[in-house]
Amino acid sequence: MSLITAPFPLARSRRLRRTDWLRDMGGENQLTVDDLIWPIFVREGTGVIEPVASMPGVNRLSIDEAVKAANQAAAFGIPCIALFPYTEAKDKNPDCTEAFNPDNLVNRATRAIKAAVPNIGIMLDVALDPYNSDGHDGLVRDGIIVNDESLMALEKQALVQAESGADILGPSDMMDGRIGIIRHALEANDFTDVSIMSYSAKYASAFYGPFRDAVGASGALKGDKKTYQINSANSDEAMREVARDLSEGADMVMVKPGMPYLDICRRVKDEFKVPTFAYQVSGEYAMIVAAGQNGWIDQDKAMLESLMAFKRAGCDGILTYFAPKVAEMLNGN
Repeated sequence: MSLITAPFPLARSRRLRRTDWLRDMGGENQLTVDDLIWPIFVREGTGVIEPVASMPGVNRLSIDEAVKAANQAAAFGIPCIALFPYTEAKDKNPDCTEAFNPDNLVNRATRAIKAAVPNIGIMLDVALDPYNSDGHDGLVRDGIIVNDESLMALEKQALVQAESGADILGPSDMMDGRIGIIRHALEANDFTDVSIMSYSAKYASAFYGPFRDAVGASGALKGDKKTYQINSANSDEAMREVARDLSEGADMVMVKPGMPYLDICRRVKDEFKVPTFAYQVSGEYAMIVAAGQNGWIDQDKAMLESLMAFKRAGCDGILTYFAPKVAEMLNGN
């Protein structure tokens, strides 16, 4: 496509930048509350609001406090929350059996939130790392993260999450074939309306550190996750992963992390034209907040600019820890 413009001074680009309303009217992308998914960490207890040291402003919440947060999300117009469990060491083992316990923390939280705030969407993570004494997203056998045995555990985990009332399942494990296994299990058990937002392009990244602190997985992790998460140097590989997940029954796809992979977001949207999401992960959040707290950047402006970058790159929505703050700003409060 060729760009046609009159020569200066007939064309003056600054004419459309002169006032707020002209800039808004000519804006090519828009960030709204409907674009937001709010990740929330839950833990055992009652009345617990426990700060995550590496994520200033983010807390682990007991179920009763998570219900309050869900009510807040609904009041702000945030359409969906994503729940992640902080799992005590006593509930972790090499077989990750707590992952498919119908009464585990995240399933109880889902039922409590659905009872109190039935119209809020709930997304649950399908992966074994919060429950794995080895800290990995799949089962570890003789030092190897095994694929096919992990699929059996992920299938059971997905089913108990669907039974608990989850609207969206987010397989984040990056095991080969997991979308097909989960989709067939959902269909066979009459969970035909449960959506899958696959973490299709999940990279082996240094930006996940604070999240692992938040779910209690940092100390457990042995080695790294490079044998199943994507090499940060690769782009075509991500397209193959997205294509396979869609062919196996994913409804939506996600790119993770976010800002370091905006090129991947754009490629996914352009090549597949499916609902495309990005996860502004814990390390991205922590960097913006830390720089803001030190006075090095304007935190609020950087926050909004970073989220607009996802929209410009083609994303239909963003998982972000900034969600409640952004929603409040967008609502004019």
